[in-house]
Amino acid sequence: MPAPTIYVDADACPVKDEALRVAERLGVALVFVSNGGVRPSRDPMVRVVVVPAGADAADDWIVEQAQANDIVLTADIPLASRALEKGCHVLGFTGKPFTQNSIGMALAMRELKQHLRETGESKGYNASFGRADRSAFLSALDPLVRRALAAASE
Repeated sequence: MPAPTIYVDADACPVKDEALRVAERLGVALVFVSNGGVRPSRDPMVRVVVVPAGADAADDWIVEQAQANDIVLTADIPLASRALEKGCHVLGFTGKPFTQNSIGMALAMRELKQHLRETGESKGYNASFGRADRSAFLSALDPLVRRALAAASE
């Protein structure tokens, strides 16, 4: 199995620097995918892909490129679901993993929240991203990458 690649849904990603540090430390290729606004890197293990503007252009590109055992970092629940279908490891920006066991509930909650926003029952405010979220992300990403590397070497 080839070495894993980390794909980052980079639009509005608050943990780019943390993902970069883990990838560099563990020697894993990292791909930032966005509609623009991500600075190029001099690191040969880091690639920045700018996709055309469009609702799911970055998501579609990631799903087309990702392979089983790759790692996808995203807060986008439909993208997480599609990546899981391909056998990828998926981690949210707050350090919460998306798994086959949790994705169904995440999709259902997303639909419920969308319905509540559309009917005016909810204003749809997202919780702010804090230091604890950043720490949880780092604590989850490092062992996840190590597991993917171990699986690749088997």
